[in-house]
Amino acid sequence: MRATKRRDDRRAAWWFLLPVLVGFTVFYGYPAVRGLWYSVTDYTMLNTPSYVGAENYTELMRDSEFWHSLLVTGWYVLLNIGSQTILALGLAALMHRLTRSVVLRATLLLPWLVPNVTIGLLWMWLLDTNLGFLNHLLGTLGLGPVGFLSDATWAMPSIAAINTWAYTGYTALLLYAGMLQIPQHLYESAAIDGANEFRMFRRITLPLLRPVLALVLVVSLIGSFQIFDTIAVTTKGDPVGATRAIYYFIYEEAFRFFHLGYAAAAAICLALILGVLTVIQMRLLRASRSDLA
Repeated sequence: MRATKRRDDRRAAWWFLLPVLVGFTVFYGYPAVRGLWYSVTDYTMLNTPSYVGAENYTELMRDSEFWHSLLVTGWYVLLNIGSQTILALGLAALMHRLTRSVVLRATLLLPWLVPNVTIGLLWMWLLDTNLGFLNHLLGTLGLGPVGFLSDATWAMPSIAAINTWAYTGYTALLLYAGMLQIPQHLYESAAIDGANEFRMFRRITLPLLRPVLALVLVVSLIGSFQIFDTIAVTTKGDPVGATRAIYYFIYEEAFRFFHLGYAAAAAICLALILGVLTVIQMRLLRASRSDLA
């Protein structure tokens, strides 16, 4: 009777999972298989795809623009994840130790709710070299105008700062939710022993937050490699390719030059790179283990 009941539960579970599995197959599985097929063809959207084997991948390995776009993306990932994680940790710790206001949490989430295209347009106007508000402030301080989005040195840090502003609140809320799972008596015991806030954060919060922090870093890594809309709205990969990230490279190859097979090969390589980086990150952070267990 017990075994029969377990089988019935599993059968019911599969029925509940069926809509999700169908959706995943239609919207993720099938496009992934089709993209894999296109990556070994000479498809240009104007011809019938013909099998070319690993030719696209071989050409990709020799393409300096592909490697340059990966370097640009890597630079953006370092800037974005570094600034976003540090700021989010600070905000989450302040909320956890000082206030648990629902209004404050809702306010932090507001930038994340704004569409990325709108954010890109907003900051493009604010950072404009001639008419931007930030350059107007710099002018009142006697400083010359800065080409935040038109100078190769400032362009990518500016893009990273825009997305840090947009996503820090959301990341902080994820970390804050993880901090709420830490038993309060640990902080009370540490306070009795004379530990200050910084020491409690370093000795208690960070170690016990590791699984949540690992999840946040993995999600941030994948999202950072997918940077596209902000670049498409503000710089379009310029100046001189300084913001031509890998997603923008794939977009141009597919829809500007119509090299869809080549673009599909680049997308498959990006998926493999993200998979390897995710596994390495999860192993290094020991994401499957918690010190609370």
